Amino acid sequence: MEKKLGVFICWCGSNIASSVDVDKAVAEAKKLDGVVHAENYMYMCSDPGQQKVKDTISEKGLDGVVVACCSPRMHENTFRKAAGSVGLNSYLLEIANIREQCSWVHQNNKPLATAKAVSIIEGTLDKVKENLPLETITIDLTKRVCVVGGGIAGIMSALDLANAGYEVAIIEKEPAIGGHMAQISQTFPFFQNVPQLLQKKIEEVNANPRIKLYLNSEVDVLEGYVGNFNVTIRTQPAFVDPAKCTACGKCLEVCPVSVADEFNRGLSRRGAIFRYNQTEAARIPVLMQSDCLYFSAAEVADATSCRACADICPEQAIDLDSIRTLNDEFVGAIVMATGYDLYSPLKMPEYGAGQLPDVIDALAFERLLDPSGPTGGQVVRPSDGRVPKHVVFIQCVGSRDPERHKAYCSRACCMYTAKQARLYRQQVKDGTAYISYMDIRSDSRGFEEFVQQGMEQENLVYIRGRVAKVIAEGDYLRVFTADTLSSRQMEIEADLVVLAMAMEPKAGTRELAKKMNVTIDGDAFLSETHIKLYPVESSTKGVYLAGCGQSPKDITDTVSQALATAGKIQLMFSNETLIADPLIAEVKSDVCSGCGICIEICPYGARLMNNFTRISDVNQAVCQGCGACIAACPNKACELINSTSRQFIRMIGDFAGKAEAV
Repeated sequence: MEKKLGVFICWCGSNIASSVDVDKAVAEAKKLDGVVHAENYMYMCSDPGQQKVKDTISEKGLDGVVVACCSPRMHENTFRKAAGSVGLNSYLLEIANIREQCSWVHQNNKPLATAKAVSIIEGTLDKVKENLPLETITIDLTKRVCVVGGGIAGIMSALDLANAGYEVAIIEKEPAIGGHMAQISQTFPFFQNVPQLLQKKIEEVNANPRIKLYLNSEVDVLEGYVGNFNVTIRTQPAFVDPAKCTACGKCLEVCPVSVADEFNRGLSRRGAIFRYNQTEAARIPVLMQSDCLYFSAAEVADATSCRACADICPEQAIDLDSIRTLNDEFVGAIVMATGYDLYSPLKMPEYGAGQLPDVIDALAFERLLDPSGPTGGQVVRPSDGRVPKHVVFIQCVGSRDPERHKAYCSRACCMYTAKQARLYRQQVKDGTAYISYMDIRSDSRGFEEFVQQGMEQENLVYIRGRVAKVIAEGDYLRVFTADTLSSRQMEIEADLVVLAMAMEPKAGTRELAKKMNVTIDGDAFLSETHIKLYPVESSTKGVYLAGCGQSPKDITDTVSQALATAGKIQLMFSNETLIADPLIAEVKSDVCSGCGICIEICPYGARLMNNFTRISDVNQAVCQGCGACIAACPNKACELINSTSRQFIRMIGDFAGKAEAV
């Protein structure tokens, strides 16, 4: 029996109706085989438009529906829910994209656009005729979360989820949580004390019984799928037992090693055993194995191993023979809060970073401003400890430079540079702060006012133009730049130069993304599924994004995204089971030769070889319906359900005007 089909054409305001004659398209659609109803409406996705679809399905007993409108990514679920609410199987409704694929590309040729729209509708109708009435797939759900990264994004998402009643495991690569926020002195635009704000959140994490911390840890292996992930965590030995350690500091005094302190950006020295940062949570010393003489001596024959820290510890809290451990966490969702690094100043030799001690990056300047930092909050020159009277802040160092460095804007630099310059001027009343900039991007509430106040109240000197180079002359630095607003070449004598380096993904993000099956962009930032509709979802279901691992952002935006991610996971956990889309791949068992090509090509690990039948099986919970297996299968044994080769050949035949194609 022939199916009774309905066609609903949307104007999309003028997006479609300005290029497509919607009345003529309706008239032509009524002539197509099986169509018992066709109409158009200005906004079919609106409530009245959806009601028209539902009423017609009920009144005329439609067996299939085609809605000709915008991309299915926009409103396919909207219309399928509407159809399902009145008894039509949701998968017997299809979207004919006549906006992006027709109207927008034929704006100046209405007859052609109309004819093409009718062809698209006809092809989609032929697809609907062979669609199967499918049922959604039910997946068990483990209501636990793994957060990869213990910066402010990881902390806030973990706290929000734990306070909602879910268990959370935080995996942090460093010896303490806090991330780069622990290195910052004050916020913009209100000059709030960052260490106090962060310490409060760290204390909440440590006090929450639902949060489990894995420090010095990384993801080793990820297996499973949304709702049922198995995360294997590799933890490096801490060597110091926090249960025994009293934080007396005797071990710090006897360590013979002296290396640059990474946390203080090289402005101070530390031993191989040291306190990681200035937070209360990091008062227990940590031992850096790569710097310790005990471990380096173990690699040299007849060398004497240093055990000074272990020998002097009165509590015997230091065990130099500790080994790494592996732990498994079974979770339903994962938050990728991997954070950022600053682009290396060594890649900008024209500015002398690495060779000139008084050329530092912005995080190093934050350590100078921090009262608990290496200088007690006093802004002084690293070379000689003198108070700098002339400081040049250079913005966009490594950013917005597609030919040599990073093409993107690092977003936060304009504002934290303005903050740092204002704090410097408040401390050094007779000092001068120069800010070399390309453009000022102060695009959030109160930001533009903050920048203007710096110019007016602290007399910050803004110079529009790129700095060409920085050289040392005697005991000061000479900065060569230009003011593009006055077309003048300039030379500035500076005591200190501060570089606002580009923000880039944390080291190791590419390798981690492969383990997590998460897509990255060309700069190795984690990619969201859709920048507007799904801004915190990754390409793998159940894996969510938060913070600067996805793109450069300031603390406010980082926290906002972290809370949005936590909200999406709570929404997922509000159900007892998960519902998955049945539009996935299937295998024709009578054609499959068991070659295994589809198993190797599947980016989601959704294919397994059945050892008894020697036929490839599809894990329905994991398959994303990407179609890679269909393209790779030499025997054409793989098909996508409701998107079979037969259906597409018929659609192509409609476009080619060859009804005999199938």
